[in-house]
Amino acid sequence: MSAIDKSILILGCFDTKGEIFSYLRKRILEQGERVITVNTGVMGTTDYFPVDIESDVVAMEAGFSIADLRKEANRGQAIDIMSTGAANIVSKLIAKKGVKAAIGMGGGGGTYIALFAMQEIPMGIPKLCLTTLAAKDLSRQIGHKDITLMSSVVDVAGLNSISKLLVEQAAAAICAMANVHSSARVSSIGTIAISMFGNTTTCVDRCTELLNKNGYEVLAFHATGVGGTTMEALIREGCFDAVLDITTTELADNLCGGICSAGPDRLNAATERGIPQVVVPGCLDMVNFAHPDTVPIQYKNREFYSWSPDVTLMRTDKEENRILGKQLAQKLNKSAAPTSIVLPLKGISQIDAEGGVFYRPEINQVLFDSIKNNAAQAVDVKEVDAHINDYAFSEILVKTLLEMIQRTKI
Repeated sequence: MSAIDKSILILGCFDTKGEIFSYLRKRILEQGERVITVNTGVMGTTDYFPVDIESDVVAMEAGFSIADLRKEANRGQAIDIMSTGAANIVSKLIAKKGVKAAIGMGGGGGTYIALFAMQEIPMGIPKLCLTTLAAKDLSRQIGHKDITLMSSVVDVAGLNSISKLLVEQAAAAICAMANVHSSARVSSIGTIAISMFGNTTTCVDRCTELLNKNGYEVLAFHATGVGGTTMEALIREGCFDAVLDITTTELADNLCGGICSAGPDRLNAATERGIPQVVVPGCLDMVNFAHPDTVPIQYKNREFYSWSPDVTLMRTDKEENRILGKQLAQKLNKSAAPTSIVLPLKGISQIDAEGGVFYRPEINQVLFDSIKNNAAQAVDVKEVDAHINDYAFSEILVKTLLEMIQRTKI
């Protein structure tokens, strides 16, 4: 199906916001686009425009009757059910390759439903939500998806001089985004995912340069929690030929309640996908918190370093490193693909170097020993007498990964 034959998906609660959605639909049609409208409102529909997929169909997709939802009058339950139904519908439309972009509008409930349904839309297909909540933390609802939030300024409750202007802009934006033909294709023999932090930037930059010279495209992910989650999701989607996981610090945040946790599934995707991976315990010397007054009380007597006014780093201790080493090794033991753990014996972060504020070789040794003691025989563990940001260490990482990729091809 050509882009001309595809439609822009409009998601929203047409029962209470029919007028403003009618204006959005009109503006999109005026751009020469096709539309598919999905009503996620529970209490009724609209007479402003014909609806393609009504709320009763949305509810049925989640296994419920719209009549029962109206009878129950449980707003939270209704939003949950309509979110699931809308996501199922979007998934089917995507499978038919009939969607070129998606747009939603709403307050709390409408935004939640739209963002939930947009999780089914692959990366690269534009997704925009005009919302009253644009300034709030919607990271959980957005997840790893490339969703654009646009502030509605006023409530999405009707047409006025402000809402009309912003709806017009939103319509123009989604239409323009839908018709972008990417010229960003990179000629490469493969694609590598790599994880980074400020504390490992030197290593990552050098590895990227070396991999580029060998014909590979490298995509770097900032290990802030969202970055690791996104990398894992894209690995599962088959976007990469191999992984160079230099910065596994998100494991430490997950263990200690830091702000950069990527959850318990971090470091699982490459193993599940069965692709080569080289893993480094990069920045496992630290747990990330925000401003100093946000550090949990149980850590008040620990060792800290202010990376910036809003980033407070806590040095991990021996027991945490013992646990982290075991976790890292056990996750990789399950891989059927070539897997290597490379240990930089002279330090695992920029500030864990001789003379650095987190330089504690005895604590690192606990980590290294735990990794070696728990790694399966099939996992190659290399000890390198270098710091993580030494050029020689980068060369070893790239050489190890390229050899793995070659073995996999053979």
